[in-house]
Amino acid sequence: MIITFCGHSQVIFTDEEKSVLRNILVDEINKNPISKFYLGGYGDFDGLCLRTLRELKHDFPSIEILFITPYLDKNYSKLGLAKYYYDDVIFPPIESVPRKFAILKRNEWMVEQADLVIAYVKYSWGGAAKALDLQYLRQHNLIDD
Repeated sequence: MIITFCGHSQVIFTDEEKSVLRNILVDEINKNPISKFYLGGYGDFDGLCLRTLRELKHDFPSIEILFITPYLDKNYSKLGLAKYYYDDVIFPPIESVPRKFAILKRNEWMVEQADLVIAYVKYSWGGAAKALDLQYLRQHNLIDD
């Protein structure tokens, strides 16, 4: 089971929202104890998901927390930090994508690979909203109408 996340980069979460996320993750891990979690490592929602998953990994050591990088550039700072926070790093097949579109294409790839997308999207603009665009999801048969 592959689970990924889409959410706004700048958000302040309530304790209730944090609890809802934790409960969703625990339920999914209980259903699929060998789940893989794909994270892009950007913004507040990804940060909350990463922190929550790292806490849950103590109780569920079989889960994998994976950083999906848009760049292989050795100077890309998130790549250097990834080894401390994630179990592994994956570079999706987006080598031919221009750098300015790499994050968007990485996000689309993550959604395409996922069996489940956990989203926190309140606004119709930004990268998270684009990644969850209903037309895109329908086009790739990722949702039932």
